[in-house]
Amino acid sequence: MSERTDDTGPVAANGAERVDVPGSTLWQRIAGASTLWIGIVLVLLYAAFSIVKPDAFPTRFTLQTLLIETSVLLVLSIGMTFVIITSGIDLSVGMVLIFAGVLGSKTMEWLSPGGDAGHAGWGVIAAGFVVAVAGGGLWGLINGVLVARAKIPPLIVTLGSFGAALGAAQLITGGVDTRTVPEKLRNSLGFGTLLGGIPDLVLVALVVTLFGAWLLHTTRFGRYTYAIGSNAEAARRSGIGVTRHLILVYLMTGLLSGLAGFMNLAYFGTTTIAGHGTDNLDAIAGVVIGGTSLFGGTGTVVGTVIGVFIPSVLRKGFVIAGVPVFWQPIAVSIVLVAAVWFDQARRKARDRK
Repeated sequence: MSERTDDTGPVAANGAERVDVPGSTLWQRIAGASTLWIGIVLVLLYAAFSIVKPDAFPTRFTLQTLLIETSVLLVLSIGMTFVIITSGIDLSVGMVLIFAGVLGSKTMEWLSPGGDAGHAGWGVIAAGFVVAVAGGGLWGLINGVLVARAKIPPLIVTLGSFGAALGAAQLITGGVDTRTVPEKLRNSLGFGTLLGGIPDLVLVALVVTLFGAWLLHTTRFGRYTYAIGSNAEAARRSGIGVTRHLILVYLMTGLLSGLAGFMNLAYFGTTTIAGHGTDNLDAIAGVVIGGTSLFGGTGTVVGTVIGVFIPSVLRKGFVIAGVPVFWQPIAVSIVLVAAVWFDQARRKARDRK
């Protein structure tokens, strides 16, 4: 079995045991952890914007809106983390989000008297939720089967799903956004709060994140994910069902995209068909900035959380500081390229040992 390298040293591909680098001190292992450095970057960014705009940036309202605006992207990014660790990619998550939102919205319309879902009850909302998540899971299953069984490169498969999911959403709605979202859904999941004012959307994203961390870092499923990303052929020879596992990984990503679509529907109160064109790239950027290697076999959920928030803090800080919006994608691109360069440099340093 080959080895992979996580944030603090080489680890067996099955993820069962950590092996420290010979001769390295605890501080050297900590200093070499990519999660530590990206965490420092996030803290410095937050501190810098707080100094520039002390009356507007470090406030409860700004933090709350930042968390809400990042929640949907974080749910997408958790699924993307698993895909990229297997050395795959999923370009379709943004369009699957739209498709799932359309299915959920239309389901609630169809089940409501007169087609007006504005005053629909919890039974109708629950049906819309199930259909939205199932719709996302369907695309994930299609992606997984084509990648794992048909052996079509994931870039091509998910690029095809990107267009197909968007086209299907437009066919269902005629290209017109659905706006009759139940008031109960908007007032609860969309703008509701629990536990002392924490937005419901943030709590959903937190639950998904904790589940993803548990699944990736403490279970056999997570160990197999790392093993396949490190060396799929070696994983297959060791008895891991690579085909089945890849299908499950893409299925999970689709299900999370469906959940994100329902969350987006609750927050905006519309299907936002024209939006989310860059959600796939934003999710990939967040995962890669967080230290997950595009070459597979390496990554953490904690790193993804930090990586997703770095672009979000940049965008929010630029808006509050009055920086022209045209600088936002430039800054995010610089951070992304730097993260990939750091990953490559670390891999080369590891290979020389």
